Amino acid sequence: MINYLWAFMILIGIVVGVLGGNIAEISNATINSSKEAVSLCIAMLGVMSMWTGLMQVAKKTGLVTSFTKALRPIICFLFPDIPKGHIVNEYIASNMIANILGLGWAATPMGLMAMKELKKLNNNSDIASCDMCTLLIVNISSLQLIPVNIIAYRSQYGSINPAEIIVPGIIATTISTLVGVIFATVARKLSKHR
Repeated sequence: MINYLWAFMILIGIVVGVLGGNIAEISNATINSSKEAVSLCIAMLGVMSMWTGLMQVAKKTGLVTSFTKALRPIICFLFPDIPKGHIVNEYIASNMIANILGLGWAATPMGLMAMKELKKLNNNSDIASCDMCTLLIVNISSLQLIPVNIIAYRSQYGSINPAEIIVPGIIATTISTLVGVIFATVARKLSKHR
């Protein structure tokens, strides 16, 4: 559906541009946007490679295991139905760590593996369990201490101080995560009463 919406908006823009006599500007904007997209992808590839490499180093040095242990009380609170020694705990912790570091694209594979394991724990049901919904909420609200993507975008587009977004980002994501956790907790309790 979203593909159709984007295609419709692009076609409308082209039609309006042609009717308004701005076909040259449409051509220039198309070429410039294509160049900009490629250079942004190259910049983000460097940032993504660096942070993904750091995550691999952290995993090999045992930092991820340490963070998993540190996050265990939070994971037990948020996901009380998951057995203690289950592998899904590590996937959830890795997902949360990547999100906290602002690496949403690095968090996605761990989130998908966690969902796969949570589905197994849910007897492969097509109906999401409370734990699956909670993981989705926590992942989407995404508490971030270092919004790497936004800093990279701001740097790419010539911001004087690309990192000035850190404090507002921490405040906004803290609030969204708190609201998400409260919602997930209340929804879990309401579902158990039914």
